[in-house]
Amino acid sequence: MDIQPHRHLLFYKPYGVLTQFTDESGTGRPTLKDYIDVPGVFAAGRLDADSEGLLLLTSDGALQHRLTDPRFEHPRTYWAQVEGTPTAEAVSSLCQGVEIQGRKTRPAQVRMLEGEPSLPPRDPPIRFRRLIPTAWLELILTEGRNRQVRRMTAAAGLPTLRLVRVGIGKLTIEGLTPGVWRDLTADELRALAKPGRNTPNARTTPLIDSVPGRRLVDPAISKRGPSTPGRFRRG
Repeated sequence: MDIQPHRHLLFYKPYGVLTQFTDESGTGRPTLKDYIDVPGVFAAGRLDADSEGLLLLTSDGALQHRLTDPRFEHPRTYWAQVEGTPTAEAVSSLCQGVEIQGRKTRPAQVRMLEGEPSLPPRDPPIRFRRLIPTAWLELILTEGRNRQVRRMTAAAGLPTLRLVRVGIGKLTIEGLTPGVWRDLTADELRALAKPGRNTPNARTTPLIDSVPGRRLVDPAISKRGPSTPGRFRRG
């Protein structure tokens, strides 16, 4: 029997899509199978249905474990649109760690973005309250607790309105659009597997629309999900 090589995919998960291949509730919510027709791959980590952005899928169980086990402190970068104007004290508390669900979060890299980042519009759009300002924060975390970013910003008095994961290690959403996936390159896979080499440099991370190590995507190797949900089935 031929042994097939592992597959490793980057996917820009749209808002409202479950990070699994079946909707166990039976309510017909969109899932990964509506976009990805590659058999045997599973998400390395999760994104809530109401979050957007980068998701890595792999058929390699060892790599999946490495990317999801908090002992490896694998960094993930998020852009969060929050309600209110973050103060220096609020940002500092997020950096040092805040208590959520009875435990303090690990120290994180957090800062305000200067203006609104370049992102596709969300469907549906967030709710706006005319008299309450919003701002964007960049957070780089090395743990992945349940709804962690939302709970952290809420603890700092800054409810999250929109949440987009823009980076996993040095992998970014650059060149992807919601509902599109591509294979990792050999160089990206090697960099991902190296211990202690995936943490972005806080002093050089751009403020607005890019992250260190970003790569352009060759349209020839990008795959767009079907427009009709349910076309593909998981193998």
